[in-house]
Amino acid sequence: MIFPAGPSDAEALAHVHVTSWRETYTGLLPEAFLARMSEAGFARRFGRALSLGEEVTLAAGDRFGLVGYASGGPSRRGVRGEGEITVLYLLRQAQGVGLGRRLLAQTARALAARGATSLMISVLRENYGARGFYEHLGGQPEPARREPGPGGTPVHEVPYVWPDIRTVTG
Repeated sequence: MIFPAGPSDAEALAHVHVTSWRETYTGLLPEAFLARMSEAGFARRFGRALSLGEEVTLAAGDRFGLVGYASGGPSRRGVRGEGEITVLYLLRQAQGVGLGRRLLAQTARALAARGATSLMISVLRENYGARGFYEHLGGQPEPARREPGPGGTPVHEVPYVWPDIRTVTG
């Protein structure tokens, strides 16, 4: 089930966020940073952000609780009409069953309803699983760019773009 997240989902979203980062980014980001991630701290951040309602945030759950989420809004690049999915995370246990594709499509639909005509998402260059996922769904990679990363370590991100958001929304 995918639904709009609200402030009452903050703790569950924080758990998904921290757990998915530790599952996904071990070996890609500094271990000390991953170990210091705090669910309580992220829950406070989610609570504030969800209270403001400026971004689209959709949660994905099963009968046991939340297993993923995606958030987005206008592109940080400032490209007119471009929506950006800033995060899309699933717990490992929820991957490979089509939930990521559905979460991407429904978040794109919500962004399209807010006026987005194209879509982009950025992925760590070394996150080959996610890169393959976005390429399989028609995302067009752009050249990697260096960005400040968590824990002070620079990272390289690859933006994936869908020039026509309708190719994602189905």
